[in-house]
Amino acid sequence: MISTQQVAGQIDSHVTLLADADQFVHRQLLQPLAAMRRAARDAGFDLCVASGFRSFERQLHIWNAKAQGRRPVLDAAGRPLDIRELDDAGRVFAILRWSALPGASRHHWGSDIDVYDAAAMAPGYQLQLSLQETLPGGPFAPLHAWLDAFLARRAQPGFFRPYGIDRGGVAREPWHLSFAPLARQFQQALGLQQLSAVLEAADLALKPAVLANIEEIYQRFVHVPWEAYPAIDDD
Repeated sequence: MISTQQVAGQIDSHVTLLADADQFVHRQLLQPLAAMRRAARDAGFDLCVASGFRSFERQLHIWNAKAQGRRPVLDAAGRPLDIRELDDAGRVFAILRWSALPGASRHHWGSDIDVYDAAAMAPGYQLQLSLQETLPGGPFAPLHAWLDAFLARRAQPGFFRPYGIDRGGVAREPWHLSFAPLARQFQQALGLQQLSAVLEAADLALKPAVLANIEEIYQRFVHVPWEAYPAIDDD
């Protein structure tokens, strides 16, 4: 049974520390992640986790910093926006392109990770997790070309890209991988009413604008269509 607190990242009883990284993931992710990393290593890549579990408090800090102008807010192309030119609703939707609402981040679940190829990083390179890094000419383009083929294989252990395409909500994030067998359960446990109650109780910047638009936010930025998940093999 998945609790509302687990779904919202308010407790971390479902996650554990990765042995070789300063990141936490769901306990049930350890074996499939290790299998994917072995496959990547055999192909010449050092697939590492840049971000795993993220708590509600951490996501709240990120959200509030962006809403209050203390961290940059980017447009769909990754360019900085001047949020002072936007009304409150406009600020909310601008932040949501690249940052999840606290309580609604898939990173709360421990089933989702951001990945990169450590072997492709030159000394002193600063990881950005940007689309440009994954496109031809970018340092991680070979890894993502390999991931395209790996994720399409029937035998791969259940990973997919929830934001592999831009559906008009969250911007495209090829580096964000989700372990479907776990993520499916967490997404089913994340309802609109539960999310609204969590946000009502939080010290959330732009809260009135968020709650006034919560149904649209849920559909565009929180709910990943079920057809985006890998098909369940009933064989």
